[in-house]
Amino acid sequence: MILLPKINVVTLGCAKNLVDSERIMKQLSAAGYRVVHDSNDLSAKIVLINTCGFIGDAKEESVNTIMTFVAAKKQKHIRSIYVFGCLSQRYRDELQREIPEVDAFFGVDEAEKILAALHAEWLPDLKNERQLTTPPHYAYLKISEGCDRRCAYCAIPLIRGKHVSVPEAQLLDEARRLASQGVKELLVVAQDTTCYGLDLYGERRIAPLLNLLSDVNGIEWIRLHYAYPAQFPDDLIAVLRDNPKVCRYIDIPLQHISDAVLHHMRRGIDGAQTRALIERLRRDVPGIAIRTTFMVGHPGEDEQAFDELKAFVRDMQFERLGVFCYSEEESTYGAQHFKDEVSEAVKHARRDELMHIQAEIAEAQANEKIGETHTVIIDRTEDSYFVGRTEQDSPEADAEVYIKGSHLTVGKFYRVKITAADGYDLHAELGNE
Repeated sequence: MILLPKINVVTLGCAKNLVDSERIMKQLSAAGYRVVHDSNDLSAKIVLINTCGFIGDAKEESVNTIMTFVAAKKQKHIRSIYVFGCLSQRYRDELQREIPEVDAFFGVDEAEKILAALHAEWLPDLKNERQLTTPPHYAYLKISEGCDRRCAYCAIPLIRGKHVSVPEAQLLDEARRLASQGVKELLVVAQDTTCYGLDLYGERRIAPLLNLLSDVNGIEWIRLHYAYPAQFPDDLIAVLRDNPKVCRYIDIPLQHISDAVLHHMRRGIDGAQTRALIERLRRDVPGIAIRTTFMVGHPGEDEQAFDELKAFVRDMQFERLGVFCYSEEESTYGAQHFKDEVSEAVKHARRDELMHIQAEIAEAQANEKIGETHTVIIDRTEDSYFVGRTEQDSPEADAEVYIKGSHLTVGKFYRVKITAADGYDLHAELGNE
């Protein structure tokens, strides 16, 4: 039997990229390769790098990662480098010229070609299976590819193409397979989850899909990410409120509140509609945790618009919030029609100011939880603590709960009483309920 070399798959960017990597890893493992997923591993003879090309910082990280492995190749630590994903899809010709040390570049939908380059066969029977890189009790479920939105700043439709939903039956099969492996929490992702089903069924079917997923035996929590605020489906609010397996949590990138900036962004929604949606979610889904992101420095954002954004963040008291600086991306509507007029220094200062406001909000909200009892799922151990999350927190991005103890089990749910807060994070002890 021929012993195949170890392959290291490195994933950059979002959870949607992670799902793509996990599918390829499953195929490679079936072909007999020993596959690892570690950005710091220089011992594998072959490296596959799944790149991100969303904004300037992400592109820089992708290039820097490639160059790290190129240096290792020059020192003969590794033999071959293959690059795929969003950056490679968009800039393949330039990358081939600039980084000839890479053996081959592939796009976002060329898994079969990647396997062929590694003398492995794509197995259709495994198309719905993945080698998970997350802890075994949670997994991402990508429900569609691409995007039909045309936000001025975003290159994703140029890279990933039009919105294409995965059929419900295929998603349910994948969810059952994940549950059979011990997955208890599904994190539903797509470029725009609220458009799910439009292309296949002629209507938005994200709410029915979540209900169907909740019927899968073994799945206890379902968490929705990347919901688009414009044309928000009415029936989704009822599911968030009424389905006990659907977390009262939503990741809904709002990007701004100023009418002028939202118009320049081509978001399809204005400030009043945005406020009304958030207020309705708060009213109709008691206890909901809202995660959002904002972009500062977009063309059209003057000091008045930024002041309006700051006031909005203070008023809405979001549970979770991230901030990005505008990055002009070639061939996007924004790059073609607007001048990138806000300086990088001002962009970063606005980002820091907004995050400072949010840090104060998050600290106050964490302190308000002291004395409350919550259900948590345990993700890992760290030093003498078990580290878990509440229903209000998604892995990697949100707050964590640190619990002293010696008899908890990773991947299980527990009721805990919050005893202290430390910035965003919480400390707890096992409850009596």
